[in-house]
Amino acid sequence: MSATDKNAPPSTLGVAVLTVSDTRTEDNDTSGQYLAAALQEAGHQLVDKRIVIDDIYRIRAVLSQWIAEPAVQAVLITGGTGFSGRDSTPEAVSVLFDKHVDGFGELFRALSYDEIGTSTIQSRALAGLANNTIIFCVPGSTNACRTGWEKIIRSQLDSTYRPCNFVGVLQIRNRGGH
Repeated sequence: MSATDKNAPPSTLGVAVLTVSDTRTEDNDTSGQYLAAALQEAGHQLVDKRIVIDDIYRIRAVLSQWIAEPAVQAVLITGGTGFSGRDSTPEAVSVLFDKHVDGFGELFRALSYDEIGTSTIQSRALAGLANNTIIFCVPGSTNACRTGWEKIIRSQLDSTYRPCNFVGVLQIRNRGGH
């Protein structure tokens, strides 16, 4: 999907992180903190990081703002992907997708099986493209975020990853000359 020169340096993407939780705060949001640190370590820019309660319309409001923001090429969402209580991230997010990345959820669950066994069927991890912005939704545990980032997302946000990555399909919009 990327036609970038294999010798070119990796592209720096603007990435936003959203934690969906009724209980997390900036002090105990280890999942959001992990994703923010990991994306920066990979050379990307953290454009914004927020925590919202598990409410379909609040999730959509924040995500819609980021999808419309030229500085954001990727969004990482953690939390709200299960079946308990008010988990509603898939319902909030999927209607905004122009294209679904079905393989993400499938691969995430396959990888998670090695870590948590059949409990992985309770993960509704998903991904898609909206307004040329890639959105990845993973469960709220820090271990799930680590699995998603290290085994899938990091390489798909790396313009040098072969044979393909998502950077080539993202509209790299003007980010103030960066």
